[in-house]
Amino acid sequence: MSKTQFDRQDVLHKATSLFWRVGYNATSMQALFKVTGLKPGSVYLAFGNKEGLFKESLKFYASASIDKLNKKFKQNQSVEKIICDLLFSFVEEAVQSEYCSCYLVKSQLELDDQPQTKHYIAEYLAAIEKIYVEQLATIYPVEEAQIKAMSIMIHIFGLRVYGYHTQNKQSMLSSLQLGLPWLPWPS
Repeated sequence: MSKTQFDRQDVLHKATSLFWRVGYNATSMQALFKVTGLKPGSVYLAFGNKEGLFKESLKFYASASIDKLNKKFKQNQSVEKIICDLLFSFVEEAVQSEYCSCYLVKSQLELDDQPQTKHYIAEYLAAIEKIYVEQLATIYPVEEAQIKAMSIMIHIFGLRVYGYHTQNKQSMLSSLQLGLPWLPWPS
């Protein structure tokens, strides 16, 4: 029996999009077969089950997010300016009509009652926070960098969740400036 060949990245992109939009619990295997174009046997052979495909989609999304964050910090700008730019971009995303938050944050909230999956997601979020710590540690003592990174993550989580409740860009920006006064906000 021959194995069906498919573009794994394309399948992960499509599955991630579906899980991200509707959530893990509301995503049926039938919807996954339809969106990916794969037959049930191919999905089960390649990913094991729905949870396996979900975990692979989280890894796919987290890897892309981490790569994007690392590239951003390689720009020839100050660490603090880059952080401001990132936060501004999150606000811009939050005020879009088709806003869908962050896949990791959204999944963490949805699957709060599933400790193993919650832990799996938390590892990716910790990897993102570690990048902030490492970057901030280039200009602050490590302990202060850790506290500032945690504060950034708390603000990002807040933006990602609160973005569903308000479309008021200026209020979100003002709140960031008030909560993170040590960043070099533009006048």
